[in-house]
Amino acid sequence: MKRRAWLLLPLASCAKREAFVAVAETVRIVDIDRGMVTVDKIAKTKAEWRQALSPTRYWVMREAGTEQPFTGEYDKYEGPGVFRCAACGIALFSGDHKFISSSGWPSFWQPLAPQNILKRQDGDRTEVLCIRCEGHLGHVFDDGPQPTGLRYCINSIALKLTK
Repeated sequence: MKRRAWLLLPLASCAKREAFVAVAETVRIVDIDRGMVTVDKIAKTKAEWRQALSPTRYWVMREAGTEQPFTGEYDKYEGPGVFRCAACGIALFSGDHKFISSSGWPSFWQPLAPQNILKRQDGDRTEVLCIRCEGHLGHVFDDGPQPTGLRYCINSIALKLTK
């Protein structure tokens, strides 16, 4: 069952009492088939995420864990395809932007669409998350190849490849 994230917005006051209307929280993403679209954010409880994800995927994506280097399914993958969020399915990275970094994790020099990821500071690093479900993907570093000079170092278990 899909759950929605809700915001409570006040309506005009009525007799010293405020009424509230529930509005689903949405985000704008780039869908590779439809272009820019608005979608509902995915909000689940910890229990719902535990039920939806494997224990390892839950640990990485919901608790910001990191899979062991050189163990991920896509570390050495060199081919076409779209890498999607393993939790909600939105397109995050392209095989055309992937490179072998020898770091032990799949690396990309740019996301498929910047709108589809969220970045936030994680100590001295920048964490990368899925914009729709806020699943932890990995980190971005400034030691990547040109043209961006960035290395999106992403956990394989946070991705699903579609060819």
